[in-house]
Amino acid sequence: MLNTFDILETIKMIDEEHLDIRTITMGISLRSCASESVARTAEKIYDKICFRAEKLVSTANAIASEYGIPIINKRVSVTPISLLCDCVDSEDVIPLALSLQRAAEAVGIDFIGGYSAMVHKGYTLGDRRLISSIPEALSRTGCVCSSVNVATTRAGINMDAVAQMGEIIKKTAYLTRENDSIGCAKFVVFSNAPEDNPFMAGAFHGVGEAECAINVGVSGPGVVLAAIERAGDCSFTELSELIKKTAFKITRMGQLAAAEATRRLDAEFGIVDLSLAPTPAARDSVARVLEAMGLESVGTHGSTAALAMLNDAVKKGGVMASSHVGGLSGAFIPVSEDAGMIQAAQSGILTIDKLEAMTAVCSVGLDMIAVPGDTSAATLSAIIADEIAIGTINNKTTAVRIIPVYGKKEGESAHYGGLLGDAPIMPVHGQGSEKFIARGGRIPAPIHSQRN
Repeated sequence: MLNTFDILETIKMIDEEHLDIRTITMGISLRSCASESVARTAEKIYDKICFRAEKLVSTANAIASEYGIPIINKRVSVTPISLLCDCVDSEDVIPLALSLQRAAEAVGIDFIGGYSAMVHKGYTLGDRRLISSIPEALSRTGCVCSSVNVATTRAGINMDAVAQMGEIIKKTAYLTRENDSIGCAKFVVFSNAPEDNPFMAGAFHGVGEAECAINVGVSGPGVVLAAIERAGDCSFTELSELIKKTAFKITRMGQLAAAEATRRLDAEFGIVDLSLAPTPAARDSVARVLEAMGLESVGTHGSTAALAMLNDAVKKGGVMASSHVGGLSGAFIPVSEDAGMIQAAQSGILTIDKLEAMTAVCSVGLDMIAVPGDTSAATLSAIIADEIAIGTINNKTTAVRIIPVYGKKEGESAHYGGLLGDAPIMPVHGQGSEKFIARGGRIPAPIHSQRN
């Protein structure tokens, strides 16, 4: 039962500490849209999204108004479009991406995810069609997000796909070069991709999901930061307990919003993703949370341990608040979207190597990292391979969203605005990895994948 103190505390979290529902994402199955004709498939995609998501934005706004809970983004995720590309009679599948864009504009959402393929063990015809179209699709659309899953713990790493991802990222960077290669900010390479992730750019509606489901992503780095600051010089045991209790309160708000949206939109209750997702706002920062634990700057020694404790405590508190926790759930460390990460990267304290180490204990992976525009495709693929290996070996989701900013070099910045923020161009190692990437084939699954 809620008491007056709980209500006032939640109001303070919203008003002063950047607590919000980061996204309500409606997952929609498009399997019924398959057709031999690309034009007919595109038409059916548009019609189904418009029918199912027609009231998504108005419903989210009504919930936000009635409960006083800010809901920042309204999004849609769909069945991996590569599955529909298997059926069509054309190599040109760009009309499907354009259909997703038109539908997103028609229903008024912020982003639509699912221009995706799952190739962790190999390619189908539809996978090849979709992946080759990604650069053009992302350059011709504003709301469409894309992802490719190249590895799982059970299958190993598809290194042919990893090699191709470097090429895809380079082409996307070039085609969107007039806007600091922003197309790459809408593309994610995954290991162990979750089917119910509400966060872009990696959201898609997996084949094991219901016809239509509501997934909610909550956020609250500012709330956790304020709680740690109030706690003062306590032990890590006490700090962990405090973060757990804070995560519980944050997740209960997400549970309420998800339940209401599910009921009003006649959809299935999917999951609540309790990730701490930062924004460029000064105190809405995971980096500042880690620094409040006693680090002079994120990226220095101790950062990985601090992040591990934070991630674990957030999960422990959140799972007690909802029976349907899923997605990614933890702490995000996207460089361009976090004011503290930006500052540490600009000062040289936070490097790609240190970020890679930190991703071994947090959600997602190397996220919103800008690198020099002349970085080779092979180097990009090698960075992806390193991060994907962490996920595969550790049986966790990892991902890479990396942006070789065309025409810019180390020390400069890319400017995106909004939630994407500003990305400092970070250095990469100059030594090549071409021969390593050229080997191709598959890195076999680790021995501990054999669990049957």
